[in-house]
Amino acid sequence: MSIHQKLATLDWPALTAQLDADGHAVIPGLLDKSQCEVLRALYVQDSSFRSRVIMARHNFGLGEYRYFAYPLPELLQELRERLYAPLRAIANTWHERLETGIHYPPEHAGFLDQCHAAGQQRPTPLLLRYRAGDYNCLHQDLYGELAFPLQVAILLSQPGEEFSGGEFVLTEQRPRMQSRVSVVPLQQGDAVVFAVAQRPARGVRGYHRVNLRHGVSRLHTGERFTLGVIFHDAL
Repeated sequence: MSIHQKLATLDWPALTAQLDADGHAVIPGLLDKSQCEVLRALYVQDSSFRSRVIMARHNFGLGEYRYFAYPLPELLQELRERLYAPLRAIANTWHERLETGIHYPPEHAGFLDQCHAAGQQRPTPLLLRYRAGDYNCLHQDLYGELAFPLQVAILLSQPGEEFSGGEFVLTEQRPRMQSRVSVVPLQQGDAVVFAVAQRPARGVRGYHRVNLRHGVSRLHTGERFTLGVIFHDAL
C-alpha cells in the first residue's frame, strides 16, 4: 500500500486517545523494509543534505545526524505532507484545550509559508545514525518561534538483528510530581508520533501543560538509523 493508503486504514481515534493519555503513539509498519533501506542509504549522499551534526561537539550525546536539504526526497516529502493532515486535527485540539489561539492551516504547505514568513526557512527532517556506544540526550526539537506540537520518528533498522540497545525514550515532567519515563519498543518501519515539547493534560481544574523530552538510550552493538519527520522549519 502507498503511504496515503496505510494512513487511511489506521484507527485514528485510538491513536488520538493514546496521544492524549501518554504523549506518544506507535504506528506499526508505516514503512516496509525496502523503503527503510532506500532512506538510510541516503546517509552517504552529500547532495541530499544541508548539514551534518556530530553530537559530541555540542554535548548532545554520541552519534551523528544530517539535516535534509530542499527539495526533500520524494518518499520523505510524501511522509511529511500525508502525516501532517491527520496530526493537524490533534494539534488544533491540543491548542484549543490550552486556549493559545493557535490554529494550523489545512495543508502543510500553508504552515510552511507561515514558518518561512517568520524567517524559519531551513528544512528540519533528519536522518540519524548511531553506532555501538552512541546515545542521544533528552531534548526538544525546537528551531524558532513557530513549532508544530507533534513529530514522528521512524526506525529504519531492525533491532535484535542490526543493533541492540538504543531504545527510544520519553520523559514527561508533570507539575508538582516526579517525571514519568516511557521506553517505546519499535521494530523496523514502525513510527512513533510524540509531542515535541508540551501537551495538554487534564487536571482537576481543567487542562494544563506538561513538558516532554525525548532521546535514545546507549546502543550496545551494531548500527541504528532513524528518520525524523519534523513539520516546522528552522531559523
